[in-house]
Amino acid sequence: MDAPANAFSYAPIQSLHRDRTRRIHAVVQPNSPHAADTVAASVTAAADYCLAHHVLEGAEAAARARDTTTFDWYGAHPDANTATLSTSTAVGPRIVINPDLDRLPRSAFSETPYYVLSPDTTAARKDLRQLATAAYNTGAQTGFGPLLAAHAVVLVLLRHKQLGDTLDSWTITRLPGTVFSDHVDEPVVLARDLVHESGHNWLNDALAATASKISDEAQFYSPWKKTMRPAFGFLHACWAFPLTMIYTARVLPQTTGALHQFLTAYLDQQRGLLAPTADDHALALALIPDAGLRQRLHAVHHEALSL
Repeated sequence: MDAPANAFSYAPIQSLHRDRTRRIHAVVQPNSPHAADTVAASVTAAADYCLAHHVLEGAEAAARARDTTTFDWYGAHPDANTATLSTSTAVGPRIVINPDLDRLPRSAFSETPYYVLSPDTTAARKDLRQLATAAYNTGAQTGFGPLLAAHAVVLVLLRHKQLGDTLDSWTITRLPGTVFSDHVDEPVVLARDLVHESGHNWLNDALAATASKISDEAQFYSPWKKTMRPAFGFLHACWAFPLTMIYTARVLPQTTGALHQFLTAYLDQQRGLLAPTADDHALALALIPDAGLRQRLHAVHHEALSL
């Protein structure tokens, strides 16, 4: 069974994307009578959804700063100026940027630095866009195209590192569809991290789309964090890491040398971390009220356990 392929297509998420994008556009462009109809019919609803959140965050910040010029720019660019920033990939146009790390602020709504598309945003330099394009293409070739297409619309490349270094990557709930990630000179590794972070974006959307409220009272031991975690964080780990395991197992035959050794070691490590979660995962899944979501999380976890 191809668990990921069956999991990623999820009607509640598609409805969430369309509905929230309409709502955001109604706020940012209140005098545009056709905004809702355009979004509802768009074949790029997931991209619209991601970019609308950037516009909303940027417009709110501009309003608080009484920066009318920037505020008006967001109203005039509900797609955050996609046409001039886009890079073509196998999963559709993507926005790939490499901002100065000093321009990644923190705020009360995010424990990690973040970046919002703005009038000053420029596309990443050519070699980084080529790296990202190859990564998206590899992800698509290994069966993760639908996940990356809908949940990794904006890629913020952070620090350049060497193979074997610790790589940091993250997402934030206020900017769904956006991935922040360190990178090495290997598209296969960047694709792995895109799959991981896109998985977090997918699960956040799925929980919101199904109005699934997970109690913070139940806690489970996380082998990745080596500590007890609320069910929400535990389920996220038991979804995102298995996705990277499945991806790695599929891409391994295409690799050689140091890259092959690196990914083999990664997969072996993840097998050891995932195995002890089997019983607790079943208990945590019982906290999710939506049967379709439970089935998808179970299928991916089960497939990764079998690797």
